[in-house]
Amino acid sequence: MASDSAETGKQAAVLRDAMVDQIIAGQEQLGITVPPAVEAALRKVPRHLFTPGASLEAAYGSDSVVAKRDADRGIMLSTVSAPPTIAMMLSQAGDLSGKRVLEIGSGGYQASLLSEMVGSTGSVTTMDIDSDVIDRAKACLAAAGYDDVQVMQGDGEYGAAGSVFDAIIVTAGTWDIAPAWLSQLADGGRLVLPLRTLGLTRSWALDRRGPLLESHGRPLMCGFVPMQGSGQHQGHAVPLHDKAGLWLDEDQHLDTTTLDEVLSTPRAEAWSGVTVGKRQPFHDQDLWLATHLHGFALLTAKQEALDAGVVAPSWRLGTPATISRQTLAYRAKLRPLDRERTTFEFGVYAHGPTAAEAAETFAEQIRQWDQHGRPAPSMTVYPAETPDTGLPAGLVLHKRHTTIVLHWPQPAQ
Repeated sequence: MASDSAETGKQAAVLRDAMVDQIIAGQEQLGITVPPAVEAALRKVPRHLFTPGASLEAAYGSDSVVAKRDADRGIMLSTVSAPPTIAMMLSQAGDLSGKRVLEIGSGGYQASLLSEMVGSTGSVTTMDIDSDVIDRAKACLAAAGYDDVQVMQGDGEYGAAGSVFDAIIVTAGTWDIAPAWLSQLADGGRLVLPLRTLGLTRSWALDRRGPLLESHGRPLMCGFVPMQGSGQHQGHAVPLHDKAGLWLDEDQHLDTTTLDEVLSTPRAEAWSGVTVGKRQPFHDQDLWLATHLHGFALLTAKQEALDAGVVAPSWRLGTPATISRQTLAYRAKLRPLDRERTTFEFGVYAHGPTAAEAAETFAEQIRQWDQHGRPAPSMTVYPAETPDTGLPAGLVLHKRHTTIVLHWPQPAQ
């Protein structure tokens, strides 16, 4: 057995280094530099010890590893997050040396990375609402030798009562920011979380400034299993076709009652003249469109709808769309401009009585995003009771506990 363990350790080390090399290369393509402390932790922690039952190749692959599913519906309830996503969020967290860190949403692996990053003078607490997840995290942390991580079961909406942290990292998809997270975050501390705004999930780094939270750096695209417990929030679907529909995630007062047959009407299209390179990220455009277009929603479709030509969106799940005057417009599947398929143009498809106008209005906002330098938005989080008259210009979202404002830099004169 000893020789088998030694051989497994050697194989794991090789795969782990390859995983980290791939992460660094991928982050560079996104314009992100992986900090040395994050890289060192990724190269040291034996990820395979946190993915029992998975092969070494799966443990050190680029995808998340499912840890628990709902027994009835098969829905993912807990995962060991994808390494590139973990690296991205740890990079957003900044320098954690000597810091007190709370992780909400446990699995053990990221907690062990955090333990490496805070060092002997810092502390890590990881929590989860699910007792099965907690038991697994305890066992995995013990097997990997991270007995210094405090593991607790509880509803993440309420954090770790009676404690104050320099950083809080949330690893479940959230719709709002719980009051406990603000009260348990030291002034000047950082909250990193995958926050949904109008259905768009982005990882935000938010610094506490008294009663406010202010974003630091560019929000980054990510995906997580949804928060369970008191912080859970469900959007709702609006069917447009038996295999396509809209997703509404805020209190969007949109008239969708007249859209039953909209996809059967003739399709108008408008092409923006704005292009993007192969594998070049453009997820900030989604937030721009959400901020600048009236009647924003997300179009979702099953693969059968794409195959049948019912819709042709840029993404099958969560393409930016608008609803106005019995008309639906959405970002079209990007069209290649060269035989090598290295450059693609943004366009818009629309259906309904004002389809041509809606498509052109949508396309013009894509042009505006480009002309403004394809900027990244900023976010400021206010207490829910803050009056709108005291808020800066931007998209204002009233959530359960907070009022959030998304705003954009002014173009250079």
